[in-house]
Amino acid sequence: MHDVIRFENVSFSYPDEEQLVLENVSLSIRRGERVVITGPSGCGKTTLLYLCNRLYPDNCDGVLTGSLELFGKDSLSFIPGEINHRVATVFQDPDAQFCMQTVEEELAFTLENLHIRREEMENRIGEVLELTDLSEYRHSVIQKLSGGQKQRIATACALIMEPEVLLLDEPIAHLDPYTAQKYVQWLDQLQRKRKMTIVAIEHRLELWGNFFDRSIPLNKTEEIAPLQKRKSSLQKDASFMANNVSANPFLQELSFSLNHGEVVVLAGPNGSGKSTLLKALCRLIPSSGTVQPERLGYVPQSPEFLFLTKSVREEVAFGGGNDVDEMITRLKLLPISDAHPFAVSHGQKRRVAIAAMLSDGRDIILMDEPTSGQDAAALSELFQLIDERSKEGTTFLIVTHDMEFAYCIADSILLMNNGRLTGKFPATEVWQNEDLLVEHHLVPPKGWMTREACFA
Repeated sequence: MHDVIRFENVSFSYPDEEQLVLENVSLSIRRGERVVITGPSGCGKTTLLYLCNRLYPDNCDGVLTGSLELFGKDSLSFIPGEINHRVATVFQDPDAQFCMQTVEEELAFTLENLHIRREEMENRIGEVLELTDLSEYRHSVIQKLSGGQKQRIATACALIMEPEVLLLDEPIAHLDPYTAQKYVQWLDQLQRKRKMTIVAIEHRLELWGNFFDRSIPLNKTEEIAPLQKRKSSLQKDASFMANNVSANPFLQELSFSLNHGEVVVLAGPNGSGKSTLLKALCRLIPSSGTVQPERLGYVPQSPEFLFLTKSVREEVAFGGGNDVDEMITRLKLLPISDAHPFAVSHGQKRRVAIAAMLSDGRDIILMDEPTSGQDAAALSELFQLIDERSKEGTTFLIVTHDMEFAYCIADSILLMNNGRLTGKFPATEVWQNEDLLVEHHLVPPKGWMTREACFA
């Protein structure tokens, strides 16, 4: 098998920045291989993918040294756009790659850029929608869909190009556990059929099983002890109440309450209304019903929507909060504290938003997928911070598809499906109830029964 990607002592830095993002990287990937790139958050994994698809240095004027070959040729010998039909990318943030309003229009736009004849487009669009199980969303407005649904659409847009190499930047980060498993199974079958080379960035390797042929670590990852189930700090008195909250046309009327010191995970299938509920509680979308108290802390799925300043440190301190230096240090943001918050990695952006909200001292904090893009060290520190704050009486409502994290952190679980609240359950009760798990596209945490026996 021939190498389709080859790095020899490659270094890369962004314009006007002395620090190298990648330094003397050497690796090779053969045709048809399945490779996962690993390493701590912010170590340059996404940058490496952008060098493979020629997005860098063409679109950022970065400084590239060393030898980088694609399909046996110097990467710089390809003219702009030439490589795009051979190397397709599913970005970490799917919103970053959408140009059109509906799913069908987005797929057609991709084919137009490849100069595919109009009479051929219909068949290719229909085939890829069926392949990705997205036929029912053909005429849907993309921005009205959930993050997980957008991720699948972004994958369909990449696959419709029939590429030789598929680059995936944390493709299951926004997928519910059941859909993530199906995604991996589907990708396995697709790769066997089309013999594509797959290069993926991933932190949650446990969901991939034996999919990858090998792993390429960019940096040495710090050895972190596995998370342990926290002791509940749940108090008896209510700190938050939502009464008859609804948002047309999807979110059905619902009511629930949370107690002081309670950590609650909000779970359910992609598109069930979890993010919509958080936005309705914060009055970020038109909604009815009452919420007490009204002053809530909120970390959205796309944290950059919160950013208002020109540096990470300024962003964390923007609300006039306390413990800014401690939050920056503990959430591994000190090396990038002077960087622009829009210029850091996806995982780092989330930690910036989390640090700002924790510094702000809110009594109720809502988080939408805070674990996405986090390495083990950052996840461990996030866990510790939530545990400490909950003991002080802070209440957390957290949307996550990471069932390992949910098992360790949650006192209770709110389950949603099809815009409706199924109910609020003690966390252990959910893991024991197979019907609830299947209905809400969840899988029990790995080895949870053994763990429960240890804590019994």
